[in-house]
Amino acid sequence: MALSRITVLISGRGSNLGALVQAARRGDFRGAVTHVVSNRPDAGGLALAREHGIATSVVDHRAHGTRDAFDAALRDAVDASEPGLVVLAGFMRVLGAAFVGHFAGRMINIHPSLLPLYPGLHTHRRALADGVRLHGCTVHYVTPDVDVGPIIAQGAVPVRDGDDEASLAARVLAVEHRLLPAAVGWHCEGRLTVADGRVRVAGAVAPADAALIAPPLSPERLSSS
Repeated sequence: MALSRITVLISGRGSNLGALVQAARRGDFRGAVTHVVSNRPDAGGLALAREHGIATSVVDHRAHGTRDAFDAALRDAVDASEPGLVVLAGFMRVLGAAFVGHFAGRMINIHPSLLPLYPGLHTHRRALADGVRLHGCTVHYVTPDVDVGPIIAQGAVPVRDGDDEASLAARVLAVEHRLLPAAVGWHCEGRLTVADGRVRVAGAVAPADAALIAPPLSPERLSSS
């Protein structure tokens, strides 16, 4: 079985890109990052990709007068890389319906919140302002509506007293680095199906009593439940 070709779209430092590359090279899933595309020529993730011998392209959104023109140029760049899967890993541009439709069913995104909570920007700040006890990240298939596509996987962390945006973001990011490669692997292995807006993961079984509680209950409380 051939390895799936994965094209990753980035706008920044490429932290999740690095996690994907390392997981692929360890053989954690049957795929390989073969191309990286950025809308910013100064994105740090481009240098990371080149260090690993991965081809890169830049489609600068500032060089295009309209979103449709940018989307068309980006689509051509991605198509040229012949991907089996497109991964948005910190890609900070909203993509139009035509672009999303072109890659429907083979484009996923990682978002730093437990969707449907906190779509869009400043997710950690908003979570802290609301006083939530659990926060996290979501991997989902991309649809024309922003951050509402079928959810593949989620990871949660407790929000600690004294957390600020930076500390909470760092803890969530550590989960992103585990969750994204896992979800990409499931897609590459053909384990994901979407029906009625829900994603099924073949072979995944959650323990019936699995729970993440924050703040944690005392041992006495846990033993009496």
